[in-house]
Amino acid sequence: MARTKGYWWYLAPSLVLFLAVIVAPFLMNLATSFTRWTGVGTPKWAGLDNYARLIEDERFWQSFQHNVGLIVAMAIVPTVLGLVLAAALFDYIGRRFGTRTAAALRAMYYLPQVLPVAVAGVVWGWMLHPSYGAVNQMFGLRLDWLGDPDLALATVMAVMVWFQLGYPVVIFMAGLQRADPALHEAAEIDGASWWRRFWHITIPQIRPETFVVLLTCTIAALKVFGPIFVLTRGGPGNATMVPSYFSYLNFFQKSNVGYGSAIATVLALVIIVVTFLFLRVQERAR
Repeated sequence: MARTKGYWWYLAPSLVLFLAVIVAPFLMNLATSFTRWTGVGTPKWAGLDNYARLIEDERFWQSFQHNVGLIVAMAIVPTVLGLVLAAALFDYIGRRFGTRTAAALRAMYYLPQVLPVAVAGVVWGWMLHPSYGAVNQMFGLRLDWLGDPDLALATVMAVMVWFQLGYPVVIFMAGLQRADPALHEAAEIDGASWWRRFWHITIPQIRPETFVVLLTCTIAALKVFGPIFVLTRGGPGNATMVPSYFSYLNFFQKSNVGYGSAIATVLALVIIVVTFLFLRVQERAR
């Protein structure tokens, strides 16, 4: 019992940091969401007015619809492509051209994750410029990729696939290191194709990594802010508005601090619920 109590001293710093950085700001934000405040003066109690306003706010619901598209671009597509690329690098490139070549290609895929969001956003903004952008020059087009409401969200989604792809590739390649090679060798001797071995052997063996990638990428998509801020500022119009930027817009630019806090609170609760559901599904899949 004495030894068990001693463990708490090692956990105390992390617990204090968690309370100070996560719990306390969340509770303060939650309290602010029940007020009417411009950031100056004394907040006035508003009860559930901000949340009632949320329910009727079309821009708020549009922002979550756009988030669904970003979940596809940042979680589903990178997970599928990352799994195929990781398996190809590990099984094909690594065997035919050596592990160094596979490692170099893996680093190239991961490079966008290392770049600061501001730098990547500026580069993509230049490449997608309607007048002198590299994309239009390459294909002989005159499209306003980020300024056309019909193209902006799809363009941002494509950029986010590029930005996010390296993360699942690295995670899956690490997971493939612990896969039993004897299963692949036996299946190959029996005449199984690469795709059949990939579907029936590779995917089941790295299921834990798949859950981790899907969960972390989904959370990243739900709270995405930097790329939207740098590329489009939620525009044109509301074509790329997402909850995190909508909260920022109300909180800092419109001085609707209480309303911005309500948006952030709902977003945080959605992330908590999604995380809980992912963990429950993972437990049942074991």
